[in-house]
Amino acid sequence: MRNIVIASDHGGLLLKGAIVAHLGKAGLAVQDLGTHEAVSCDYPPLAHGVCARVLAEEGTVGILVCGTGLGMSMAANRLAGIRAAVCVNEFMARMSRAHNDANVLCLGERVVGVGLGLSVVDAFLATAFEGGRHLRRIELIEKP
Repeated sequence: MRNIVIASDHGGLLLKGAIVAHLGKAGLAVQDLGTHEAVSCDYPPLAHGVCARVLAEEGTVGILVCGTGLGMSMAANRLAGIRAAVCVNEFMARMSRAHNDANVLCLGERVVGVGLGLSVVDAFLATAFEGGRHLRRIELIEKP
């Protein structure tokens, strides 16, 4: 079973709550690192907290939610070893895992809404990395 860590800023609070409830109903444990209030907050520390857990705990994936998914992805991708993907549909979610071995999914509450957002999460979590030629390309990403 995969470990799931999630966080959002104020712009992604409602979608984050829906994701936690949805995954809980599916029997998956989700660690919610915040925010827990609809008060304006800074997203980079939240993104970095989730990414630290992804990097420290093998088999852990992260989910970050903000208004567009863009700010969270930019903050997350600053950390070596993180491959955060903004996905706006199920195809992108599947390909981010299958071809890019994404370990953090970024969503925009104001972009995808709850219904599509939950479908994107399901596609992301259900897809495995294909390896092969894709592994060589991922290794190239990490080169300075």
